[in-house]
This record gives sequence, structure tokens and C-alpha cells, in this order.
Amino acid sequence: MKKENVSDAVIRRLPRYYRQLTELCAKGVVRISSHSLGQEMNITASQIRQDLSCFGEFGQQGYGYNVEELHTEIGHILGVDNDYHLIMIGVGNLGHALLQNFHFAQAGFTVDAAFDVSPSVTGTRVNGVPIYSMEKLDDYIRAHRVDVVVLTLPQSIAQEIADRLIDLGVRGFWNFTNVEITCGQPDVKIENIHFADSLLTLSYRIANR
Repeated sequence: MKKENVSDAVIRRLPRYYRQLTELCAKGVVRISSHSLGQEMNITASQIRQDLSCFGEFGQQGYGYNVEELHTEIGHILGVDNDYHLIMIGVGNLGHALLQNFHFAQAGFTVDAAFDVSPSVTGTRVNGVPIYSMEKLDDYIRAHRVDVVVLTLPQSIAQEIADRLIDLGVRGFWNFTNVEITCGQPDVKIENIHFADSLLTLSYRIANR
């Protein structure tokens, strides 16, 4: 069970743990110590134990962690077993690439539909996902469960579309527009993705190595 006031840094490390444990499960590893897990992830054993203690008691002294059990528990904490439903708005180059190549199901998301303004795209499917006209967006959201919207549309309309969706009841956004989407409602969660930030971080590290 998640405790109150878990730091953002801990939350952002959880997917790394989940990804590493997924790989260990695939290799058939049954158990692992915090020391060994830390070596593989370049994280200290004490940091791992401290992070996991935010969510309960895991592992046994002298045994370590059962890999499959810890993988399941962290997946549950992350919500991958909640069967979230997702739609995408904007099926240009980036949106098309995400639909075609990103494994949403592995993160616990079902992609039900996508929306675009281009007549050359609407009425088609990408990786089995139907693409509808933006004119149908409001009616679709009113008729279907939508937990998360992926925004891969022009910056100039990103906030406007997000506000419209929030008014329709959407409470989760994965935003690739490279502009900060904001909302004052505490129950609305937004993950703003900035590719340039990651590249500039790499630039800094190269410049200061």
C-alpha cells in the first residue's frame, strides 16, 4: 500500500525497478539481493531498500527478493493491472510512431482509439487502432471510459484541447506537445514529456565529463 508523501524521485525510480525485474523474470532469475539488483541498476542497495519501504515490507533477510513476487507487487503499485483505457489525439509522425511501436499493453494500457483532423488519416487504422475525426471526440468520451489521453498535436492548441477534455471528465494526460499543460484541479494528473530536456541533460554531461 502506498504511503503518504512519497517523493517524486522514488515514484520515478519505480518504473526502472519494474523494467529491470521484467528482464530478470524473462531470464528465469528466481531471487536477487538488493546488492545485486543495485549493481545492475547503478543504485545503492540502501536506496533500493529505502524506496521499497515506502510501500511495504519486501524481501527476507538472508534471502533477498523473490523476483516474480516483487515484479508483481511493483506492477500493482504502478497500476499496470488496472486495465486503463487510453486514446490518442494527433496521428502525425510522432503519434503514428507511438501507435505502431510503443507497447502500451506492457504498461497496463489498452489503446481504444485515436483522433485527427486530416481526412487522409481518419477512417484508417494504425496497428489495429481506429482513427476517428476530431468531430467525434466529445461524443466518444461521453460514451466510453477514457482514463488517459496521449497528446501528440500542435502546441498552439494543446492547452485548449486539454481544457476541453478535462471538462469532459478526463483526468490523465501524457503530453508530447513540448509545451507545459497545466490544470489547477488536484485530481487531474499530467505527465509533460520534453525530448529536448533529455537531450540537453546529455549535452551537459558530455560537456562536463
